[in-house]
Amino acid sequence: MKKISIICLLFVFAFTAVQGQSRKYISQFSHFQNYYNPGLTGYEGSVARGFVRNQWVGFEGAPKTMFASLEIDFAELSNETDPALLGKNAAGISILHDQYGPFQETELIASYATRVRISQSHHLRLGAGVNFNSVRLDGNLLSVEQINDPTTAQYLNQFANMQVLDFNMGLAFTHRNYYLSYGRHNLNKGAISSGDIFIERKPSVNIVQAGYREALNQNLAVISNFMYRSQEDLPDNIEFNVKALLMDKFWVGAGHRINYANNFQLGFLLNKLSIGYVYETPMNRSYLLPNATHEFMASLNLFKANTRKQPKEVLIW
Repeated sequence: MKKISIICLLFVFAFTAVQGQSRKYISQFSHFQNYYNPGLTGYEGSVARGFVRNQWVGFEGAPKTMFASLEIDFAELSNETDPALLGKNAAGISILHDQYGPFQETELIASYATRVRISQSHHLRLGAGVNFNSVRLDGNLLSVEQINDPTTAQYLNQFANMQVLDFNMGLAFTHRNYYLSYGRHNLNKGAISSGDIFIERKPSVNIVQAGYREALNQNLAVISNFMYRSQEDLPDNIEFNVKALLMDKFWVGAGHRINYANNFQLGFLLNKLSIGYVYETPMNRSYLLPNATHEFMASLNLFKANTRKQPKEVLIW
């Protein structure tokens, strides 16, 4: 009976994905701010990032996500004395591949950000992104509910491919030690599409992010981050994390996704490389599979090392 209930849960999960596509969870969301908000492209300089997330490990058909991105701050390319403060423009590109149930989704985002210095240490950042989304449906893996749905039933025992072109925008108020941002994905709600149309429209997504960090002394810094997402066809998503960076060498932390999951974080800072790991467990009342989720992250600074240039500087978000 328990196994049947779990399978039914996955069917519901996959069916919901047809209506608006699955929500992409990243427990270490604070390291991938530009994915959620193009206005934050280049906020941490020129950097290459990536992560792998295996959700509900050990269960066949569970979601698997891979991500890679590259951000370039043009002020670093031109050798500005203080690029984070004096720079004006940045560009980025990211690709995310997600597999969940019968769906394989690849998302390519090109983003551009410009910033205006509004005080000695504050910026107002504006960003825009172009989002190309390719979704492949494997009709051999349809659930019972999907087989009974006229939109997806026509692809039973077949493959279907759909492409969607859409746009993102973002606004952010930033400082070296804190930020507040608002982003919106799918401004056109998936109106530009081609191929096999098994997803009628993509709802817009509103995203609010905020963070604060402070160095308490030479050996200890604290970092906190918050994110809120709203989408008309899914429950609101609220999550946050808190980390302690020790001796500028490694961090430990914990996070919580309200009503869904808790996670524990560990990471290391090398010369230009940051490596992070998350162990996530679902909450009992969330009705998700009890299997754990593992997430690995890597971030490489292209032009600067992971060392402080100022006594109060904090090296990670």
